[in-house]
Amino acid sequence: MTLEEVLLSDNIVESINNNIDYLLEIIPEIKDMIGFDHKHPHHHLDVWNHTLLALSLSPKDFDIRLSLLLHDIGKPHSYQEGEIRHFKGHPKVSKDISKEILTRLNYEEECISKICYLIEEHDSPITENDISKDKELCIKRFQIQYCDALAHNPEKLSKRIDYLRKISSKLNYDLDESKILKLIK
Repeated sequence: MTLEEVLLSDNIVESINNNIDYLLEIIPEIKDMIGFDHKHPHHHLDVWNHTLLALSLSPKDFDIRLSLLLHDIGKPHSYQEGEIRHFKGHPKVSKDISKEILTRLNYEEECISKICYLIEEHDSPITENDISKDKELCIKRFQIQYCDALAHNPEKLSKRIDYLRKISSKLNYDLDESKILKLIK
């Protein structure tokens, strides 16, 4: 079994659950995500289950699924405690941890650079300038944002959905409204 085989399975969550020992062996940093409570009203799941839900909504694309697997890996290491827990700076921390992981797993520099970019930018709005520089990469980034957004608390999704609709229009990307409607019933 390889990481690619796990992530490119037709049933991604089942594949991860069936291969969790393997994943924890090659990416022990995942352990910190399991059971780590967001303690935030925009999240209804712990970090790991949020990640699994985001992955379950993803297309069968290795870049997108690897980015989603690692997009919040820095949250347990970058939170600010308070009445509501915040995670300012978590995309950069997740990127830094992911770079170490992908380097350890011997991925090529080009792959590492792309995945780290997608992770670091997963919470940043996509601009017209971004689209004009690399539309294909922005579509991947958008797909990550889409899966991540829909894995948030369904009661708090309206702003995120408005953003997704706006950006999908700019990208001329056909947004799957059925997934949105199913999650926000």
